Amino acid sequence: MIRLKGLDLLALGFMTFALFLGAGNIIFPPSAGLAAGHSLWFAALGFLLTGVGLPLLTVVALARVGGGMDRLTAPLGRGAGTLLAVAVYLAIGPLFATPRTAVVSFEMGVAPFTGNAANPLFVYTVLFFSATLFLAINPGQLVNRVGKFITPVLLAALLVLGGAAVFAPAGDIGTTAESYRNGPLLKGFLEGYLTMDTLGALVFGIVIATAIRDRGVSEPALVTRYSMIAGAIAALGLSLVYLALFYLGATSQGIAGEAQNGVQILTTYVQHTFGTTGSLLLAVVITLACLTTAVGLTTACGEFFSGLMPVGYRTVAVVFTLFSLLVANQGLTQLISVSVPVLVGLYPLAIMLVALSLLGRCWVSPSRVFIPVMAVTLVFGVADGMSAAGFTDLVPVLFTRLPLAAQSMGWLVPVLVTLAIAFAVDRLLGQRRLAS
Repeated sequence: MIRLKGLDLLALGFMTFALFLGAGNIIFPPSAGLAAGHSLWFAALGFLLTGVGLPLLTVVALARVGGGMDRLTAPLGRGAGTLLAVAVYLAIGPLFATPRTAVVSFEMGVAPFTGNAANPLFVYTVLFFSATLFLAINPGQLVNRVGKFITPVLLAALLVLGGAAVFAPAGDIGTTAESYRNGPLLKGFLEGYLTMDTLGALVFGIVIATAIRDRGVSEPALVTRYSMIAGAIAALGLSLVYLALFYLGATSQGIAGEAQNGVQILTTYVQHTFGTTGSLLLAVVITLACLTTAVGLTTACGEFFSGLMPVGYRTVAVVFTLFSLLVANQGLTQLISVSVPVLVGLYPLAIMLVALSLLGRCWVSPSRVFIPVMAVTLVFGVADGMSAAGFTDLVPVLFTRLPLAAQSMGWLVPVLVTLAIAFAVDRLLGQRRLAS
């Protein structure tokens, strides 16, 4: 029986950390920190719950069932489970997340030198996705190429940037914006959605498990254990990065108070602190972070869709990479404006899927609980997504009057009520069956 050595486990954890650390993980914490001001730590805690806690629980849930998302969705039935999986893979893959990795790395790392024009963006995205395809075309080499070589360079650059944010802040912690004055914890919780990491964890689970098996580990219990260890290492790394970037944003109001997004905050900070050298450092951090995430997403989508359709892994990887290239050239603002409503709609489904899976031992018949709870979650998730997209006129008034509806969490109370009813019915029917 083959076991992984300490260095191999560390490399696996580094690979997992690099898969998660992408565009959203870099640009959203500074902007949230800038707005949070003196409510920094409450907002950061909320952000960590969705940006780190939920992804870690998702990795644990996938490790426990010993497979990919298809194992988690099995109680929903093949059709519904497949539809949910396809929606998540497309959102986290070629439609939103993968193109965003290229656009964000361009705007933060390259545009300061070339200008934010169409031609430089096109040239950069061609080079970026060529490198992505080269690294993703052979998924068995991910630990060696990403975990042992690319991630250590990324970590070194992050240590410099994070250390500067903590020990050389641009100023004092600023004032709290209106949006964070009431309920900074909940506001930070919702901002954590934008990292897409819980959705990412749903698709990265199979990449992590495959990487472990490619090292010769075949014992299911060891695959589960090593997946959890890798997830824990990644969670620790992400937490440190987020806290440093939150603090960077909160202390940058004096130099970046008018910034519209995290890209502008980080660019302003590194120029202020390091000058031109800082721009190069930021370019390295962003490019490597986004590249590793793009590789992981392409790999996950390739493995999923090649198993779902009679198409080879490499064909899927090539097609999805080309499609991501086309979408990326639409620009960052357009991508974010379209992706937010989709995320608001999908995240409740992902949260409840993971929660129900982790509580699997509580159900007599998982289908009796999964189907009604996920159906209600879908209805209210779609309503919240439509509201986030600006189609409030199409949403029934009742939905807007639910607790937490204004915070895009109107789904929570109806889903919990449905869960309580489904749990009671499941227990009652289970007891009757035993009695008979």
